Amino acid sequence: MTTPMLAGNRGLTAAEVAERVEAGAVNQAKRHTSRPLSAILRANFFTPVNALIGVLALIALTFSDWKQTLFAGVILANIAIGTIQELRAKRTLDKLSLVNQANARVVRDGSTVEIDPAEIVRDDLVAIVPGDRIVVDGPVVESRNLEIDESLLTGEADPVAKAPGDQVQSGSFVVAGTGVFRAEKIGADSYAARLVEEASRFKRANSQLQTAINRFIKLISWLIIPVATLLIISQLADNENWQDSIVSTVAGIVPMIPEGLILLTSVAFAVGIIRLGRRQCLVQELPAIEGLARVDVLCLDKTGTLTEGGMDVEEIRAAGDEASEALAALAAADDSPNPTMQAVSDHLRENGTVDPGWRVIESMPFSSARKWSGVRFTDHGTWLLGAPDVLLSSDDPMALEADMLAAQGLRVLALVTAEEASTTGGASGITPKALVVLRQRLRSTAAATLEYFKEQGVAIKIISGDSPAAVGAVAAQLDVDGAGDTVDARRLPEDPDELAEILENNTIFGRVQPHQKRDFVKALQAKGHTVAMTGDGVNDVLALKDSDLGIAMGSGSPAARSVAQVVLLDDEFATLPHVVAEGRRVLGNIERVSNLFLTKTVYAIALAMFVGVGAIIAWIAGGDQLPYPFNPLHQSLLNMFTIGIPAFFLALAPTFDRAKPGFITRVMHFAIPAGLACAIPTFIVYLASLNHGGPRIDTQTTAGITLFSIALAALAIVAKPYTLWKFVLVAACGAAFLTVLSIPILADFYELKLPGAWNTTAALIAIASGIAALILWLVVRPKRHAV
Repeated sequence: MTTPMLAGNRGLTAAEVAERVEAGAVNQAKRHTSRPLSAILRANFFTPVNALIGVLALIALTFSDWKQTLFAGVILANIAIGTIQELRAKRTLDKLSLVNQANARVVRDGSTVEIDPAEIVRDDLVAIVPGDRIVVDGPVVESRNLEIDESLLTGEADPVAKAPGDQVQSGSFVVAGTGVFRAEKIGADSYAARLVEEASRFKRANSQLQTAINRFIKLISWLIIPVATLLIISQLADNENWQDSIVSTVAGIVPMIPEGLILLTSVAFAVGIIRLGRRQCLVQELPAIEGLARVDVLCLDKTGTLTEGGMDVEEIRAAGDEASEALAALAAADDSPNPTMQAVSDHLRENGTVDPGWRVIESMPFSSARKWSGVRFTDHGTWLLGAPDVLLSSDDPMALEADMLAAQGLRVLALVTAEEASTTGGASGITPKALVVLRQRLRSTAAATLEYFKEQGVAIKIISGDSPAAVGAVAAQLDVDGAGDTVDARRLPEDPDELAEILENNTIFGRVQPHQKRDFVKALQAKGHTVAMTGDGVNDVLALKDSDLGIAMGSGSPAARSVAQVVLLDDEFATLPHVVAEGRRVLGNIERVSNLFLTKTVYAIALAMFVGVGAIIAWIAGGDQLPYPFNPLHQSLLNMFTIGIPAFFLALAPTFDRAKPGFITRVMHFAIPAGLACAIPTFIVYLASLNHGGPRIDTQTTAGITLFSIALAALAIVAKPYTLWKFVLVAACGAAFLTVLSIPILADFYELKLPGAWNTTAALIAIASGIAALILWLVVRPKRHAV
């Protein structure tokens, strides 16, 4: 690709650049795809959850021994795992973003050089071609039919023609023509800093899922305060054993905190980033992982997605001798040839046709809105190359021939002469001269990828600027349903509701204008769909930006890459199933572990309420004090084998179900009955064991076995669908707890002992009733409602 040079100006010299660098007049608005190390450490060390657990651990250590503070190990786990995974994600993001970053071209010492945008200095002459993103602000000093898309700045979809003296602003994109502008406002003075930051910043908590989890935690916090107060008052009523009461109170408060939920959410997101990075997929925003799981409609641009980059000229069907010379002259006059013109140029060169040297008066660059490009020559008139159905009348024999070729899956361009033509007024007085027939290269993996999405319930919409016949032919080769009913987008209604209805009932769309792609996205979203959009060109920017998930090709324009949340760096369409599967894995597993953590929170709150109310009633009645059934060491053991260890493995397991709305409702429908099924039998068997008499360690062990067994049953329900490793995981957790009870040295350490016959029988009855309640409310009842 050639780049424009400024006639009569050699740009800044090396000495002038050095002076500006020394003065700090450098564009220092660099991309930040991840948080700095200090921010990562700060975010993982200093959290409200860590602070609360740390205070409780300090209280337990003050009034008991060090064993009772083992629950605080979750702080170290939170810090270590969260920091390590985020640092790995940071390294992956930073490494991949370097590959994805587009250089700028500047004129210095009379030649055009490519540099990092951050190295642009004030007064640099920046050369721009179609697809370039404007990264600094300044006036145009040379324009060759330069057109800029300023839609991201003004909301206006139509390209704006720029003449020398006109301003260009960062955040806009070149859609046609070439030019040179002077860097006037750089760094913090330009729009670039803000826009680039927003387009590519590493985001951690801006997602529906994490918003829901934060809402959970806020709600739980309001519940913990009164329940903890009740428990404290009830336990401190025992003046004789007040130190043990304080430790028991800590044991009651600790399990109310879903300490690992935030950690595992961040870990799941970070691991998703790393896994996709290994597949050359750059996720520019962490919440995009969540969007991947929710997608139910995927809009595909045929060119560059279903087809590989580049094309091959099949033949040139000429109606005159001048056609090949004219095509060579058009190719020579194009400063920035697109893949189509490059294929034509290569074909002519291979067949010995050289540039005839025709003198150019005016070049009219290709525009996706016009569907043609052209050149006005001094002695050879005006020649245009573009879409046959735009340049030719419908009854022209050459137009009919073009339709038949397009129906075979070939791409066809018409070469014509025109009496009048302009970028604003269209063309008139057209005389057909030739048809250029090109064959697009279908991706070998496209058919299998489309079949995957069909199986997964993701609707496909193929949209293209090509003729409906050509798009339909490509779709037919890939066995896409509805390939025979291609819709001509030029005949689509403007009414959003009518458009949405057509989109629901059709799959293939041809002659789609850039602004229509955005309309398609909005219409589908209005129907309640979560829409992903793929694209690689400037004409895809608006749709990529407005879609729920923008997916750009790595070799596409900087414009497309900068607004997309996901960039396929290797341009491999077959990566998309892995991308979607990763999103589903993350969301499905976070919901799964949320069920576990909130079940623990519910049963902890319920137990604390039961004990608190019971203790106050007993105190008023003058009866014996009702202590909390566990100490912090017991809670550490129970949480480790029913939540901590299994949740970590479940958070990273494969999941294939598409994410659905109603996350909070579903989790609460599980956690509340599961938590009560754990708490009520545990409290009842605890009271029965106390009334039966015997050492306190017996009552604590009986309650512990009951709670552990029912919580393990809840874990088994959460682990569905079952696989061998999940069965082994649940069985191993149960065996580990039994091992602790059976080995005297471990049982002594955790202050437990094997119960006698009476306590064992009571525990088995309580366990059976709790598991029966779990099965009834979480397995049988949902199935009955589903029927």
